[in-house]
Amino acid sequence: MCTVCGCGQTGGDEPHGHGHGHGHGPHEHGPAGGAIDFGAGLAGVHIAGLTQARTIAIEQDILSKNDAYARANRARLADAGVLALNVLSSPGSGKTSLLVRMIADLGGQRAIAVIEGDQQTSRDAERIRAAGAPAVQINTGKGCHLDAHMVGHALDAVPLPPGGLLLIENVGNLVCPAAFDLGEARKVVVLSVTEGEDKPLKYPDMFAAADLVVINKIDLLPHLDFDMGACLDATRRVNPAVAVVTVSARTGRGLPALYAWIEAVAR
Repeated sequence: MCTVCGCGQTGGDEPHGHGHGHGHGPHEHGPAGGAIDFGAGLAGVHIAGLTQARTIAIEQDILSKNDAYARANRARLADAGVLALNVLSSPGSGKTSLLVRMIADLGGQRAIAVIEGDQQTSRDAERIRAAGAPAVQINTGKGCHLDAHMVGHALDAVPLPPGGLLLIENVGNLVCPAAFDLGEARKVVVLSVTEGEDKPLKYPDMFAAADLVVINKIDLLPHLDFDMGACLDATRRVNPAVAVVTVSARTGRGLPALYAWIEAVAR
């Protein structure tokens, strides 16, 4: 259960103060209260048994501890000469297929290892191993993201040859993983064209944290009403400096640009 994002902890409770004039509920705006905003500071989500100030203090404590573990991971990876990428996306974006393709294309040039994050099963780790790379599976149970402490344990089990590439496939989720530094060198966000072009605006924290956005499954564009220009515009509005590549993990189209970005980061 994620204390920071509060997933599953409201118990279906009505937001504190909603409809009772206490001034602690969500902000409403737009025509006839057409939007309800739970993200406006002290007017945020009410969690039963906790004041908002206490919730914020818990979040800060959790993130502070995570950041300490992340610093240790980062130092360990730097000492080992390993480039670590935190690969994030919603479920079904094609992260694992992209990693399998990368192993096939780059495995002869650079040692690759993978840390797989899922709530349950080891299916993705099995796919990675079948592709020829070592993989450690982290099952988070009810957790909605990896954290740096989990990754630190996985580093004990995954081979880290100098000059190698460590790919950390995070739990499929466009919200919580954005807040957790794992000790990686860069964050890579994968967005499938099947998800729609508005995702950067709907989930801005994730795209604002990204160093690279990979727009995947472009081989499906002829069959979709996906506006690439609108997607790129939305991405730049959230993160003007972010690098963007468009690829198809299935056909290989666009992948040389992704590999060139990795090589530039590795220098």
